[in-house]
Amino acid sequence: MEFSDYLIFVDESGDHSLTSIDAKYPLFVLCFCIIHKDEYFQRLTPAMRQLKHKLFGHDLVVLHEHEIRKREGSFKQLNKLQRESFFEALSDLMRATDMAVVAVVIDKIKHKAHYVQPQHPYYLALQLGLERIKNFMVMAGQPDRLTHIIFEARGAKENIELELEFRRVADLYADKLPFELLIAHKHVNSEGLQLADLMARPIGLSVLRPNQSNRAFNIIKDKMYGEYC
Repeated sequence: MEFSDYLIFVDESGDHSLTSIDAKYPLFVLCFCIIHKDEYFQRLTPAMRQLKHKLFGHDLVVLHEHEIRKREGSFKQLNKLQRESFFEALSDLMRATDMAVVAVVIDKIKHKAHYVQPQHPYYLALQLGLERIKNFMVMAGQPDRLTHIIFEARGAKENIELELEFRRVADLYADKLPFELLIAHKHVNSEGLQLADLMARPIGLSVLRPNQSNRAFNIIKDKMYGEYC
């Protein structure tokens, strides 16, 4: 089967628990980043590696939103000027990247209150996201091509459960578009997964605190494919 012209990278923000909900961040966000392969290999990948080289002297650092925000790992060594320079460069990189973003944001408190047996937030977000992706790929003229959708590895049990749920949902669209799941560990240092990770929380915060300054979302919103699910 011929391969699609696109790669899709997926990351999340928040947890999917409905039994213990963080009142300060009661959201689960699943972010799908759709990138044409030419954009990914010719522009995004070298640009992100160059950014890392400039800041750290090598490209082995993984850009992880939590570590950047909490100033952990490699990011704890940055002073105020270096952090601001890094954020500016990262903003420029995101702004320059030609991509489409599909986001599913679930308010777990409302979701739990609305249904007697609420659906698992991760699996609900997955289904809603794949519906949007199906529409995007058909419009992009890729209905007969294999599209790889790449998730970051979680635990062994969670990976198996994700594969089963992904196959169940993807089979709904098998006659329109073939999807294939790939699970990658963080150490592979995927630029696409890092980009999806950097976008997921800002998208969530845009819903949770819409009046709060949100530099990353001001860039992301112009790349959204459709409205929030």
